[in-house]
Amino acid sequence: MEDQESLTMKPQDLRACAISAALLAGAFGLPGSAFALTLEQALNLAEQEAPSLDAQRANLEAARSAAIPAGELPDPKLKLGLQNVPIEGEQRWRLDEDFMTMQMVGVMQDVPNRAKRRARVESAEADVALADIQQTIERLKVRQNTAEAWIATFAVEQKLSLFKQLYGENQLFLRAVTARIAGGRGQAADSVAPKQEAALLAEQEDELLRNQAVARAELRRWIGNEATAPLTGTWPQWLESFDHYQHNLHQHPDLLVFDPMTQQAEAKVRQAVAEKTPDWSWGVDYLHRGREYGDMVNLSVSFDLPLFTSSRQDPKIAAERARLTQIEAQRQAMLRMHNQELAADLAEYQRLDRAFARVEETLLPLAEEKVRLAMADYRAGTGELTAVIDARRQLVETRLRRIDVARDRSLSNARLHFAFGDTRP
Repeated sequence: MEDQESLTMKPQDLRACAISAALLAGAFGLPGSAFALTLEQALNLAEQEAPSLDAQRANLEAARSAAIPAGELPDPKLKLGLQNVPIEGEQRWRLDEDFMTMQMVGVMQDVPNRAKRRARVESAEADVALADIQQTIERLKVRQNTAEAWIATFAVEQKLSLFKQLYGENQLFLRAVTARIAGGRGQAADSVAPKQEAALLAEQEDELLRNQAVARAELRRWIGNEATAPLTGTWPQWLESFDHYQHNLHQHPDLLVFDPMTQQAEAKVRQAVAEKTPDWSWGVDYLHRGREYGDMVNLSVSFDLPLFTSSRQDPKIAAERARLTQIEAQRQAMLRMHNQELAADLAEYQRLDRAFARVEETLLPLAEEKVRLAMADYRAGTGELTAVIDARRQLVETRLRRIDVARDRSLSNARLHFAFGDTRP
């Protein structure tokens, strides 16, 4: 009986559980909670959640493990055999009757030349360096994609929050038209205009809700379920100077891979050259004979003979040197492409920065003033309703354009920052 009473929750306990659940929901960023997600938090979450970064970490670990045996000698070989076994006469297939018949067990060790082993070590070290760079590149890619997804989501939600104000202004517009009609100074058909405007606003809002779902899905791709949290903050800006971007041109993520790729190619050239130096091997064999005969030991050393280098080693060397030349040419082509890309991105960012200032300082105040003047003329009976509607439409478009320009400026800034800024760990 006492156990049953202890399992029964009192009303105050239920309320406490409900409050705890609400707090937990806020902590995990559920919709409508007090938790809000900043851009920096989103970037940190992406580095923890992105499966592609786990893949690159595993790739780096694999390269490090593969580098351990790179300079080691090959495994020794165990030799087992029979020598001089008779196959004719009364002693045929007997192993202990003829003094020349021997049972052999031995060990053989191949020894690649030192230059070849060193080149293999250098190639493995270049593999590790390449895997490390690839991890850095993937990290930058994840951070850039996360920033772009956050900015796109932030822009959509800025527009949606603006619609609350637009609906409020629409209601004021409706009351002004209704009052003018009631005062006998307007036409009954004028009452339709505010309702049409409200319907068009609802249509635009529906499209934005669709865009919000798409943007949230893209953000969820990078940071997981925390993408459901509301966003907070301002339009992000990375304020590196243009000279700084130009100075970091050679550190573009696409160019970082060429250093380890060059190291790989140079190591393969040295490995191909080392093929001209003979490898060698040694062996020890123990030979057991019949009881009346003594056992024996063989000692052997063998060497490769690279005699036909013009048709074997030299073509391999030429091929590896051609690949090295190819990598350097690709680096130069990539450098030129990103130099052109940097100039274009800088020009675009400057254009968007000027456009945002123009909207903020000129176009938006003028659109607001035009609505006020058109509405004053309409109330005074000296203006047409169509002028008010046109002015209000232009104001809505200007407000939405301000968000679009701010979004595009931040996206352009993000591309510059993650490609040419100081973002390496």
